[in-house]
Amino acid sequence: MARLPRLTLPGYPHHIIQRGNNRQAIFASTADYQTMLDLLQENAKKFDVDVHAYVLMSNHFHLLATPHTLDGLPQMMQAVGRRYVRYFNDSQHRSGTLWEGRYKSTLIQTDRYLLACMVYIDLNPVRAGLVAQGRDYPWSGHGHYTGLRSDKLITPHPLIWELGNTPFAREAAYAELVQSGLSAVQQTALTDATLRGWALGDPDFVADLQKRTQRRVNQISAGRPVSAPKISKNL
Repeated sequence: MARLPRLTLPGYPHHIIQRGNNRQAIFASTADYQTMLDLLQENAKKFDVDVHAYVLMSNHFHLLATPHTLDGLPQMMQAVGRRYVRYFNDSQHRSGTLWEGRYKSTLIQTDRYLLACMVYIDLNPVRAGLVAQGRDYPWSGHGHYTGLRSDKLITPHPLIWELGNTPFAREAAYAELVQSGLSAVQQTALTDATLRGWALGDPDFVADLQKRTQRRVNQISAGRPVSAPKISKNL
C-alpha cells in the first residue's frame, strides 16, 4: 500500500513525534538538548511556525505547533533534522541515520484537544518515571506556562488566554490541568492519531477538514470524541 502524504494544513495545531532509530538515544548531554532547542527556535521563526508546547526525551521528542504556510512545518522539521544529525554525529564520532524514518504528525481540533495535547506532552517525563511532576523536568515548555521561566521557543496559542484574566490565574489553571492529568482513553487517542496520521477531532471537524484537502483525513467515520480536560474558572 502506498504511503499517505502527511496531513499538514496551515492554521491548525499539529502534534508531532520524532523518534530515534531503534529507539536509540538522540541526546547524550545537556549541550545536545540545548542545541535541539536552538535549532527549533531558529527554524520555527524562519519557516513561520508557532511552537506551543514541546518535550525532549532521551530517545524522541514531541512538538505541538501551528504552521502558517503549507510547507512551513515540513521545511522546519527537515532543516532541524538534518542539522541536528550532522551535529550529533560529529559530537559522538558516529555516522549513519539517527531518526526512525519520517516524523509522525497529525492535525488536532483546537477547542477539544489542544490543551489535552499540551498536558499529554508535559506529562511524558512523568509517565517515563524521570520526574515526579512535570515542573521538575527541564526540557519541556511546562515551566513557561507555570511561571517558572521564560522560554523563547514557545509561542502560546490564543486558547491559553481563556485560562484566566491574569498571568497568575493562567499559570495556576494550567498547573492544575497538568496535575489532573489525562485518562487512558485520551492518551491513546492522542498517540494513535499522531502515529497513524489521522486527524483528531469530532465528526464535524473531520468533515470540514476533509473539504480542505484531497488527502484522506481519517480511516473510518469518527465516533464519540473523548472528553477534553476541564478548565477551572476559579483560579
